This record gives sequence, C-alpha cells and structure tokens, in this order.
Amino acid sequence: MINTNNPRESIGMKAQRVLQRLLSEHPAIGAIFSQALSPDEAAQALRRHAYEFLSNRKIALAFFNREETSRQAYRKLTWRDFGATRILDYIDNTGRRFEDLNLHGDAIVNRPFDPLWQAVKNGRGGGSEDYFRDMLQLFRQYNGTAQRQLPEKDTLEMWMERHPSGLDKEMIQMRRQNRERILRVIISRIEQGLVKSERYKFDEGMSADEKMERALQWWDTSHFHLKFAVRTPELLNEMLDHSLDAATMKTLRQAQQGGIPIFVNPYYLSLLNVDISGFAAGTDQVIRDYVFVSRDLIDEFGHIVAWEKEDIVQPGEHNAAGWLLPSRHNIHRRYPEVAILIPDTVGRACGGLCVSCQRMYDFQSGHLNFDLDKLKPKEKWPEKLRGLLDYFENDAQLRDILITGGDALMSADKSIRLLLDSVYEMACRKIEANKKRPQGEKYAEMMRIRLGTRLPIYIPQRITPEITAILADFKAKASRIGFTQFVIQTHFVSAMEITPEVRQAISRLLSAGWIVTNQQVFTTAASVRGHTSKLRKTLNDIGVLTYYTFTVKGFQENKYNFATNARAVQEQIEEKRFGEIPFEYYDVIADFPLQAEQMVSKINELRRQEDLPFLSTDRNVLNMPGVGKSLRFRTIGITPDGRRILEFDHDKNRRHSPIIHQMGRVVIIESKSMWQYLQQLEALGEDLTEYENLWGYSLGITEQRIPVYEYPKYDFGITEQFTNFDISKGQ
Repeated sequence: MINTNNPRESIGMKAQRVLQRLLSEHPAIGAIFSQALSPDEAAQALRRHAYEFLSNRKIALAFFNREETSRQAYRKLTWRDFGATRILDYIDNTGRRFEDLNLHGDAIVNRPFDPLWQAVKNGRGGGSEDYFRDMLQLFRQYNGTAQRQLPEKDTLEMWMERHPSGLDKEMIQMRRQNRERILRVIISRIEQGLVKSERYKFDEGMSADEKMERALQWWDTSHFHLKFAVRTPELLNEMLDHSLDAATMKTLRQAQQGGIPIFVNPYYLSLLNVDISGFAAGTDQVIRDYVFVSRDLIDEFGHIVAWEKEDIVQPGEHNAAGWLLPSRHNIHRRYPEVAILIPDTVGRACGGLCVSCQRMYDFQSGHLNFDLDKLKPKEKWPEKLRGLLDYFENDAQLRDILITGGDALMSADKSIRLLLDSVYEMACRKIEANKKRPQGEKYAEMMRIRLGTRLPIYIPQRITPEITAILADFKAKASRIGFTQFVIQTHFVSAMEITPEVRQAISRLLSAGWIVTNQQVFTTAASVRGHTSKLRKTLNDIGVLTYYTFTVKGFQENKYNFATNARAVQEQIEEKRFGEIPFEYYDVIADFPLQAEQMVSKINELRRQEDLPFLSTDRNVLNMPGVGKSLRFRTIGITPDGRRILEFDHDKNRRHSPIIHQMGRVVIIESKSMWQYLQQLEALGEDLTEYENLWGYSLGITEQRIPVYEYPKYDFGITEQFTNFDISKGQ
C-alpha cells in the first residue's frame, strides 16, 4: 500500500483558511503554484527561486551542497538560509519512497509540494491543517517575514523558575503527607489480610501510631517498595486517594487487559500530586507521563516494531552494526569500544515501568516483565557470566562495559559483588594476555565501567551503605589495574524527582568514587521551556553531570510523549547555550572522573567562575534506528498530514563500527506533526508565542563530546584489528 496524498480529496475548512493566509502573505509563491501546469513544474520554479537566493550565500550554499559540515558553519547560517535549504531539500528528495513504521510499514512517497499545488489549483490534494501551517511558516522563514530572536539569559531564568524541584520545602512537606496516605492504605491491607508476609506484619495489640511508626521504618528499605509495588489500576487509584478520573481508569484497565504491565512502587507514587490546586498544580506532569500509559501505546502494543535494529540478534549472525555476539539477550553492541552486558539476574527487571521505555518491544514479547522471583539468578549463572565476559576479554577494541538491564542495581548485593569481581578478574586476564603481544598489536584494556540504573530515582533507598561499600571496594582495586572511569548512569527526567532521599543516595554513590551522569528522555512534558535547564541545574546542585538529552524513540506507540527533533535543536541552541563550558576549562572537567568525591564542589566552582546556571555537559541526540546517536539531520520532506521526514547522518564526533560506511544515511518519519506537538504544549498551559522559532529548526548538528566523556589514552600501542566483526556480511 502506498500512503500518499489523494489528489481528489478536498481539504478541510481549517486547512483552507491557513492556505488563504499563505497565499495572501506570499503572492509570489502563490503565483508560482497557480501558473504551473503540474506539481513538478511548480517545484522546479520554486527550486530556481531558492537556489538563486543561496547562490549569493557562500557558506549556506556550501552547507547545502554538504561541502561544509562543521558546527562553526552551521552557526553562521541565517534564518532564511534554513528556509531556503529546506525548500531545496524537499524538491531534491521528491519521489523517494520510504517505509513508514508509524503506519505498520506502509510505503510512503515523498512529494512535499504536491498537496500545496493541488490545493492552489482546485482546493483538493488531501493536505491537512497541520501540513499547511508548516508550509505557511516555511515561506515566512524563507521570505524573511519570520525572524529568529534568541532568548536572553534572564528569560531562561524566568522559564526555569516556573519549574519547582523536589528539594523545595513545600514539595518536601507535600510528599511527606503523600507518604503517610500511602502507608495508611498499606497498613489497612495488612490488617485486612490482603497482604501476608513474615517480614511485613504487626504485633498484636499495636496502636495505630505504633503501626505507622513501624511502616515508616519499612519505607526506608528498598525491598518494601518492591514488595508493595502497585500492579492494578484499582490499587493505583486507591493509593492516589481515588483522584483518577473515569477516563484514566478506563485506559489503565484496557492497558492491563492488553498485556501492558503496571508496576509503580510506593516511593515513586508519593511524588505524584493528588491535590491539583494551588502551587503544585501541573508540576508533576512529567512524572505522570512516565507512569500512565497513552492511548497510542495501548493501540500499538502487540504490533510494536523494534526501534534499534542492532538489538535484533540471531545466533551465529552479526547484528545490524556488524558485530558477532555470544548471546541474543545478554550482550548488545553498537560501537567498537563499548558493549552492554545484561545479566540473568533480577537486574533484568526495573524498579518501575517507564511507559516510553526503549525496551517496550521486549515487554510486548514477554521477554521483560516484573516477575522478580523468577529472575533470581540460577545456579549456572556464574558459569555463564564467565563465558559472557570472555567476549570482552578476547575482543581487540572493547575497553568499556555498560552493565544495565532492566536495571543494574536491581540485583542483590551478592549478585552485584559477583558481577564486579568477575569484571575485575576478566580485566586482569586481559592485561596478562597483553604482555605476550607486541607493541601495536596489543588489545584495548578495560578502563571504564558503567552501571545503568534508575533506582536512585525510583527507589533511592536502594543506595545503602552496604552497596556503597561494594562499589568503593571495586573502585579501589580496579583503579590499580587501569580502570580510570567509574560511572553510575541514571535517567532523571524532572527536577521534581530530586528529593532529599535522592540527594542522599547520590551523595553515597559519589563518596564511593563513582561519578553519576544523567540521560534525560526529552518527552513532550519535559520539553517545555526551561524544564530541562532546571533539571540540569538541580542535578548539578547534587553533583550529577548531564550526559545525553534523548529524543523519544519509537514509532506510533510513543507518539504521545514524542517531542519533535526540531524542539530538541531549539532547546540545544536557545536554552542549553547558557551553560556552555569555555574551552579553557576542558582540561579541568576532563579530570572530574578522578575526583568524584568532590563533584559537588568542583561543579559549583566552575559554575561560579563563569557565572553559569548549569554545566551543559550533555548532548541532544536521537538514538537512531540504524547505528549510533546523532542530531545531524536535514528535513527532506513532509507528509500530507504534516509529519516531517528527516534524514540523519552519523555523529562525526566519535568512532563507529566500520559498517556505517556501507549503511548511508538514516531516514526517520516523525510520529506527529509540528502543529500536533504545539497543541499538546498549549494544553499543558504553555504560551505558544514562546515557541515561534520552533517551526524553522529544520537542520541539526550533533554537538561535540565534552572531554569528561572521552576515553583516556593508553601508554602502549593497540591493534587496529577488529575482532568479533564481519564487515563482509554487515550490510
């Protein structure tokens, strides 16, 4: 099936009104389309017009022709250059056919200006209001009637002030009340015999106050929050003081019936507001959008297509990045230097379900779930772990191991100690083997270890003195054999998630000598003005460095939470710029991993010296469905319903699998139009005049990595050889 515009389909009244505005504001454009005998004739006339403009713009023309690709050149482009480039890219990519996985793989033919020509000629063509609004803004940009005004620092600070944090006194008090309300529900369930547990019970004759005192002690343990995690819509509503409306409850029930799990622990639930009046109104929207499923997800569940193609592994065959892997479910790999290890322990599960999870595809298949008892490690796990780590030991380029899941810290202390000890022993064996290899043929030795976890946010009680000691012990001995970077990689999405409990958890991790970095998922609610900047600031306040700001990935299932890539570029250029670190401090920040215990003071010192509200150590990127992460894209088309078609190049700032030279560029059709996204922002209470520039961000450039995230140099020469790789088959 070819999904394209229907030339006979009339356009709606709203679309007609936007079209008339476009023609009245831009009569020259109207003349081109009304005089042309075909859409192709109109497009070629428009192309001559736009190319003539760019031909007088040396840098812009070189950028359009891909002769100049630097960030310095990108920053010199004018707003009209952006518009002219998009027009030319639309025309030069007309007729290309793409698979639209938002439409379950239907083919779509890129004919960006056909609906406009049909509408001008006879009021037909099937273009939506969203499509014509995008076209109106494109020609305003191209003609110079729309000018980009970058916000000042005081404007950004005003936007940031709109967003409270979980460290604000009012929020702390409100969450204490939430905690007591939730505990009263749990106490009642125990009293009624609905929960039977040897660990969580009351002595006969205990008063209500004594029961609450005991329950408050339970609250400070991570096991309690997993034991009493909410798994049904009815209990979720009861925990939230029956504040959920009928429509939300209906959606939750349909999700559960469709196989989408519900798993929200009491602590994280206490971050949700039940009183929507007053100062707290709307402040928890980002958290709610992590907990409550969307209609889109329910409709797509069962039909979700894997986003990251290299995660699809067949035994004995290379993945999409060309790597040969020893296990379908335990090791994932994109890059030469790093591979992901997913253990066969409770670490395969999480402390809660993020409804935009990148692994929803695996939940759909049943491979991931919240059956924690069944995920406890089997007797043969230590033996299997040794075999998996042999992969790292015998690989020529691997130097970085990312242990994730699920969630690395969901595993018991005993399992984590075994895992870390096994990594240490593997690294020692790799060093010993290298002694027999000559210079220039040595294998990369292990220098970085990362634990991917959301537990410091979901259940900060998990970060105990015991796990802190395990991490500190590993750091002490691993440092002696060449490890230099010890990283806890988290997923904060809102400053409202940063509570006193979280601050204590982060402090413990830093005291163990591990730095903490953050990967934010840039959901619709998280993408409002100033929200991400406030998150960066509050994270810096407690000693966390930002690492990535990720565009929501996935297709139609994540449509609700998807913020357009144009907004990711706008946030990068207009808001994050106020935290840019001057080049002369790059050597200073490169040493941060060696000084994790002083992270708060180091961050504060640098911010104070340069008067920075936060440190912009993160990069705005999309985890591409091909190989790698990037925000280097051009908008090459638009569908009749207004969804933009983007063509991504690979990030040129890091080393990739050699396979990217055979893969070419990656095309992504966004799941919502710009106008749909803006309407969502307006529904969240945003003033759309603050987003006027948004329409024009049709080009993106990936930022350079800050040196704190670069690998240190070896003092010996390593081989250029690739092992566990088959380039002859990697197409």
